[in-house]
Amino acid sequence: MHEFRFDPVQMPAGTEALRGSVRALIAKEVARGAITPSRNSWSTFDPEFSRKCGAHGYIGMRWPKQYGGQERSALERYVVTEEMLAGGAPVGAHWIADRQSGQQILRYGSERAKKSILPKIVAGTCYFSIGMSEPDSGSDLAAVRTRATKVDGGWNISGTKVWTSSAHRTHYLIALARTAPKAEDRHAGMTQFIVDLSQPGVSVRPIHNLYGGHDFNEVVFDGHFVADDMVMGEPGMGWKLVTSELAFERSGPDRFLSTYQFLLESIRAIGPEPDARSASEIGRFVAHLATLRRMSTSIAGMLERGAQPVVEAALVKDIGTALEREMPETFRHLLPTEPTLGAGTSYAELLGMTILSAPGFTLRGGTREILRGMIARGLGLR
Repeated sequence: MHEFRFDPVQMPAGTEALRGSVRALIAKEVARGAITPSRNSWSTFDPEFSRKCGAHGYIGMRWPKQYGGQERSALERYVVTEEMLAGGAPVGAHWIADRQSGQQILRYGSERAKKSILPKIVAGTCYFSIGMSEPDSGSDLAAVRTRATKVDGGWNISGTKVWTSSAHRTHYLIALARTAPKAEDRHAGMTQFIVDLSQPGVSVRPIHNLYGGHDFNEVVFDGHFVADDMVMGEPGMGWKLVTSELAFERSGPDRFLSTYQFLLESIRAIGPEPDARSASEIGRFVAHLATLRRMSTSIAGMLERGAQPVVEAALVKDIGTALEREMPETFRHLLPTEPTLGAGTSYAELLGMTILSAPGFTLRGGTREILRGMIARGLGLR
């Protein structure tokens, strides 16, 4: 049975100065009108701001200097991440590459992949998408049907990925494909590949959401060729790589700070003298955020030590996104505001867009049903 432990961590010396530098950058960009604090900053795509983050050394912070990194700790990176999210900074362009794809390339990629891709990620000029989900498979990644067939010098990939965020404006994605027939062990025979979206044999088709926005895509492979040195790890290691990658994807502050700007504006709208119910709800949300931050920083400490806290990450993601989803439902009853559509900064528009986004919070990165199954197995309940 898995033992859940979220031990406290000690932030490294200098993190407060680092925190101050991030706040100063965001304040400067807001003051000159270059950015507007976003309600969901890690999905807000702004290549210019990503390049500025690269120039300040805020991307690939943990990576070796030979690939452009800073060789700083996971906890220092955590401080930068939470300040960007809390400040509403538009970090969506480089987010996936910095959070997980680049880290996976560093651990499992070839030397050519490291040298050709990682420095561009660090500079804030190279962006990634995630190629896991497929039509009709839901969150069951073991049901992957995209196939990669061995050919001279590499692999030909055919199949379809879906709900691929920002694939219409990223440069690469890491695709999970089946490289061997299904066996009794349904997690065997899968491999991850670094896919250059500019090359032949791959097309990106838009999926528009309820309000007409274009974040998601369908990515179709039709004999797309990937060279042998763009395979992640060894053929057949795909499931191991996916599970380690999801620990990075599910445990960070993005899993409970997506609605942070909405929370701040809701508190401001309620005013300095909230009634008893409003005060109770605000206090509950703040207490939950503090608890989630303790859990999330603890996982950052585990990652720093080289651990793979997959089950702990699933727990943080489940609790965190449930809280994000609850916030707009609670505040729309506390504030007499009619939600409206639009990308403006009024509270009515902020409420409306947050309500529309909320159903996706508990879906992206693994549905709550899948996550709770993982947690149950970790507790020895199934």
